[in-house]
Amino acid sequence: MHSPAPATARISIIGAGPGGLTCARILQKHGIPVTVYDRDPHPEARNQGGTLDLHADDGQLALREAGLIDEFFRLARPEGQEMRLLDPTGRILSRHVPAEDELYKPEIDRGQLRDLLLDSLDPGTVRWDHAVERVSGPADGPRQVHFPDGTTVETDLVIGADGAFSRVRPALSPAAPLYTGVSFLEAWFQDVENAHPDIAALVGRGSAAAADGDRALFAQRNSGDHIRVYIIQRLPADWITASGLSADDTAGIRARLLDGFSGWSSPMLRMITDNDGPYVDRPLFALPVPHTWEPTPTVTLLGDAAHLMPPLGVGANLAMLDACELALALAGSPTVGDAVATYEKTMLPRAADAARMLENGAEALLERHDSGEIAHFGPPQH
Repeated sequence: MHSPAPATARISIIGAGPGGLTCARILQKHGIPVTVYDRDPHPEARNQGGTLDLHADDGQLALREAGLIDEFFRLARPEGQEMRLLDPTGRILSRHVPAEDELYKPEIDRGQLRDLLLDSLDPGTVRWDHAVERVSGPADGPRQVHFPDGTTVETDLVIGADGAFSRVRPALSPAAPLYTGVSFLEAWFQDVENAHPDIAALVGRGSAAAADGDRALFAQRNSGDHIRVYIIQRLPADWITASGLSADDTAGIRARLLDGFSGWSSPMLRMITDNDGPYVDRPLFALPVPHTWEPTPTVTLLGDAAHLMPPLGVGANLAMLDACELALALAGSPTVGDAVATYEKTMLPRAADAARMLENGAEALLERHDSGEIAHFGPPQH
């Protein structure tokens, strides 16, 4: 089959996260039709997660290309760039306070970013309640996208932007995410200035991290007077059930955590004991390094679907940069196949380099620090 011109091609993006929506927005800016399919039944179906720091040289670059940078800065929190490194007693070892005009990586809530991107798209671009089961069809197309109700969509290009456990990836690669040996538990704190003032004081206006070599806490401010804490441990992926507990047994999990963090100070332990609501289990997975595949003119991947890495502040930024470069390649190439080849020629080596740098990043989250700076990281993709 001859690869079609992008302007006349049927392009399907799977996944309405930051990467998928950024790609759709830039394609539409260039007059290229696109449809996004997402498993959520509607935009408000679930909480989108914590806060992201969007970097000037990737995430912000993509938003500039999307024509949304001014709206981003109206929503972003430059003060969220503050970073504190604590010890297990709560003593501040080091602190980065952003300059008044520092805008290299301001924070924005994931939900706010998603809404910003969604509102920029043509009505009806996103087809909600469309979980994808698989992609079939010959390598030279057309492809079929299969949904659980038995329906299919025929398309000339499938863009897998559907995250860690992508249903598009098997059309290109047999690779599957592997457990890193490190697990997150997410804890939420609401109305923190009034209800949790001690935690608010520890965390400050941005993020705070502490580690003892085997376990760690990472707390981050969100908008609306919320804080999320990630309780980080080196444990089997099924440690909750292996302990005879269930995900909704908050008291049982809390007791297990307190036993593990027994040497930490009472003020720090409030980040484990005083959370509002249950914990959320988020074991960390990563794709093999490097993750590559044979070029195919009808399927490609971006973001975590292509290069899932430990959460050290690069995931969403790389996904948005991928999305921007893929959309621009489609806008500037004579055929879809040419565009995919151009995009992957840049994306795959860049992703491999980043993945090699972060290959043991999950373990690095647990390293004890006596002083100095610590790299900012964020919550896992989900």
